[in-house]
Amino acid sequence: MAEPDPEPVASRAGQRLGAPETVGISTLDPGHRPPTMPPGRHVTIRVRMLDDTEELFDISQRASGKVLFDLVCSHMNLIEGDYFGLEFQNHQKMVVWLDHIKPIIKQLRRPKHTILRFAVKFFPPDHAQLLEELTRYLFALQVKQDLSCGRLTCNDSSAALMVSHIMQSEIGDFEESQCRSHLLNNNYIPDQVPLIDKIMEFHSKNLGQTPAESDYQLLEVARRLEMYGIRLHPAKDREGSRLSLAVAHTGVLVFQGHTRINAFNWSKVRKLSFKRKRFLIKLRPDLNSSYQDTLEFLMASRDCCKVFWKICVEYHAFFRLFEEPKPKPKPVLFTRGSSFRFSGRTQKQVIDYVRESEFKKIPFERKHSRVQHNSRLSPLPSPRHHEVPTESGAPGDRVDSSPRRHWKESALVSSEDPSASRIARASPSHQRNGHEDRTGSVSRMEETRGSTRPAHPEHLATGVVSNSPYLSASSGQLHGMVNGQKSMELGSHSPDGRQPSPLTSPLLNDACSVRTDDEDEVRRKRFPTDRAYFIAKELLTTERTYVKDLEVVTVSFQNAVGQDEATPDSLKNTVLSTFEPLHSFHTGFLREVEQRLALWEGRSNAHIKGDYQRIGDVLLKNLQSLKPLTANLHKQSEVLVELEKACRASRKVEGLCREFELQKVCYVPLNVFILRPLHRLIHYKQILERLCKHYPATHVDFRDCRAALADVSEVVEQLQENIIKMENFQKLLELKKDLIGVDNLVVPGREFIRFGCLSKLSGKGLQQRMFFLFNDVILYTSRGMTATNQFKVHGQLPLHGMTIRESEDEWGVPHAFTLVGQQQSVVVAASSFTEMEKWMEDIKTAIETAKTSNGPTSDLLTSNLTDSKCPDESSVEAESEDDMTASHTSLERPTPHRGNTMVHVCWHRNTSVSMVDFSVAVENQLSGNLLRKFKNSNGWQKLWVVFTNFSLFFYKSHQDDYPLASLPLLGYSVTIPSETENIHKDYVFKLHFKSHVYYFRSESEYTFERWMEVIRSATVPSSRARVLNNKESHAH
Repeated sequence: MAEPDPEPVASRAGQRLGAPETVGISTLDPGHRPPTMPPGRHVTIRVRMLDDTEELFDISQRASGKVLFDLVCSHMNLIEGDYFGLEFQNHQKMVVWLDHIKPIIKQLRRPKHTILRFAVKFFPPDHAQLLEELTRYLFALQVKQDLSCGRLTCNDSSAALMVSHIMQSEIGDFEESQCRSHLLNNNYIPDQVPLIDKIMEFHSKNLGQTPAESDYQLLEVARRLEMYGIRLHPAKDREGSRLSLAVAHTGVLVFQGHTRINAFNWSKVRKLSFKRKRFLIKLRPDLNSSYQDTLEFLMASRDCCKVFWKICVEYHAFFRLFEEPKPKPKPVLFTRGSSFRFSGRTQKQVIDYVRESEFKKIPFERKHSRVQHNSRLSPLPSPRHHEVPTESGAPGDRVDSSPRRHWKESALVSSEDPSASRIARASPSHQRNGHEDRTGSVSRMEETRGSTRPAHPEHLATGVVSNSPYLSASSGQLHGMVNGQKSMELGSHSPDGRQPSPLTSPLLNDACSVRTDDEDEVRRKRFPTDRAYFIAKELLTTERTYVKDLEVVTVSFQNAVGQDEATPDSLKNTVLSTFEPLHSFHTGFLREVEQRLALWEGRSNAHIKGDYQRIGDVLLKNLQSLKPLTANLHKQSEVLVELEKACRASRKVEGLCREFELQKVCYVPLNVFILRPLHRLIHYKQILERLCKHYPATHVDFRDCRAALADVSEVVEQLQENIIKMENFQKLLELKKDLIGVDNLVVPGREFIRFGCLSKLSGKGLQQRMFFLFNDVILYTSRGMTATNQFKVHGQLPLHGMTIRESEDEWGVPHAFTLVGQQQSVVVAASSFTEMEKWMEDIKTAIETAKTSNGPTSDLLTSNLTDSKCPDESSVEAESEDDMTASHTSLERPTPHRGNTMVHVCWHRNTSVSMVDFSVAVENQLSGNLLRKFKNSNGWQKLWVVFTNFSLFFYKSHQDDYPLASLPLLGYSVTIPSETENIHKDYVFKLHFKSHVYYFRSESEYTFERWMEVIRSATVPSSRARVLNNKESHAH
């Protein structure tokens, strides 16, 4: 990079503070330094930041837009810079984004007189995808600007709530007179005065909220608004109606005023183009849509069309592509169409890069914040001889901690070893450019990002941080010392004599380095590696799935079935009163867990001292709040009974329920969703047991975890008997749907034990049959040829008086055994010796139990095998055997999911499942992100994976409402890849069944162990599953 001009106006903020060449730029690939400045005449470019300060950058006219943008990101020490851009008003008075590929001289006609604005360019759907606190702060500033100028429209309550979070970040906790005075002197929204009381009411509820938490909450509210991130481009339709076009992460949007009237998802758009003033959207053919193939909108000019087309191209590439598109080869003779393309990393690349790279945390200063940064949140306590200067500049005085003092929140950095400082200055080659070498694996995550060497205990008493002065916000105060230089010198280098932006001038450590690591420091990864963190993360991921499951009942089921007139009020009221309070509670609980994990992961300075590196306090508080809802947990049986009564009383209600189970959102049987709250308590207990086992008794989180474990264990013990009964009742109801020719299957006293595939020996040889074992009878069935593919009952074998013996030698059939009843005998053969052992063990136990118990009647068969209903009305679920096979053996065919498929999977996989297996599967539910790879593919695909009901369900992200595909695990084997398979990654496990092979990669040793444990519960026989899990879960 060219040497900066010696004149003060041309130097960069970092250089003014004595910094070396800035490194760690978000838009660069790992291992690369900023691009070399091309030769040519230099010009000074003025950039206005999001906090309204302006900075000057000295750059060659021949440099590309990317060079300037990289300098801006480097100036701010911004890692996730790819979400942002530089916009300016061109010679046609149109606001456009600076092109990264074109030279600046071709874009700015008068560079010295043009002000570029640094702004958010790409708005992600979820602010949790922003991994850096600085990035979220910049987004919060953008939201603040959009609110102030009226671009982000919303109702009064949302506006007041957002302003309250902004004020909490700027002035701290609520104090009535100060808050009112601040609102009268600062306008955050148009026509603010009528909302002052409401803003103050909301502000009073934000007590104790840090600026980082306020940013998070502000973005949480903003992202739900219809106009969040929307930039309107005026247009007209073919009838001449005035409309506006916009682009978002989902696709192209159409607005009338500030109301969205249409949306074209990227998956439906085949091509975007423009011809003169006409903007054209070519849609993919859709027989169910009334739209024409090509939609046409008229804009003000060709340039307007081109500007909007460009931003559409960039939005599509950033959010939909896995990597930056490659440039097209230039034609030899002549060109046709625009050569414009997206330049930069995609969102996926940004997220993966930030998570896998190693950075030293460089905190920053919030320009408008009066909240003094608490010293306990600092990376390192300061030595006693480094004190923050007061307004008089005396270094020995302490800073007044009163929130009324107008102190800025200073950037806090660690105090480095002086020897390391000398090495950094003497050997630039020892400095990395903010990027650690990628290992291609997540196996070496060793410390929390931003962690530092422990300080001497004597330093813990100091109230301030070395090299981190708090600059006074008073207008006349410019005499503080920053790294030995007067702050007056800082102001002299900015336009109009203003102090440079705190965003672009991070205070540096003794080594004067930005986001670099000393050679002798241990390599660090983005996230913590403590086992407790991954246990807490399991709580977060499974809670996300649980809340989604509750929404299946409270939202989807209510809309599909609850709104129908045929549905009885008793069922509606029972479902509503039982699940709505639970959904409301767990939504709030999930929000708290998300916030705690965000702090734990180091997205805020609060993680440095470990104040938020725990989860027991959150669990204890919420589990105690859950106790009043225990009555709702006892009502699960009432919901099942009311649902069964309604289905028996009305064929229409039964049809509605069956149709709902065929919807994609109902990915497991409806009754399973109803029992989820009971099962969730078991999951909380298991998570707390793992935490208590991990923590030493002296750990700060141990007491809370132990108290929470005692509370949840007490509730689980009270509900345990009810859980067992409900699981059996639910399974009988589920089996009733799969069987034809059974009457009174669901009766008191009947217990399900096992179902599975056996071969029955008859005069025609061995014939595949499906057997169902209960505590009083065995039913054997064949798959019917009806439209529903239900199983037709052929016969029943009462257990009373039955005997069983092996008969492999007698009949010459492998794995054969004979069931000898009082009226008939049946010879059957299992698919393997293990299957035979399981069947014989369960049947012998059931026979012994039947001798002493007064079970239900064994007469289950009906006379007409139609269950007294019309076949046309009962045949709701249509699916062929070929379709069934394909939908459960391929991840690439996202066919609609049936609710009750386990019996069919056992039929196709020639295996069996017991009630014990179902209970184990309930205890071993798991969710989280995994990387998936096929046998013959090269790349890894990131998916949100949910394990439940013996299956893996695959989602693009945890926000999706239904899975893309599923993989039943019955019959699969789970192993670790061998050396010959060339999977050179850590924490990888392999699933294979016949010719189907899949590789999955987890993020840590703990998550690897957990996935292996839960998958083994679905693939290892029940009699040995627990033993193997206990022995082998820690083997790898």
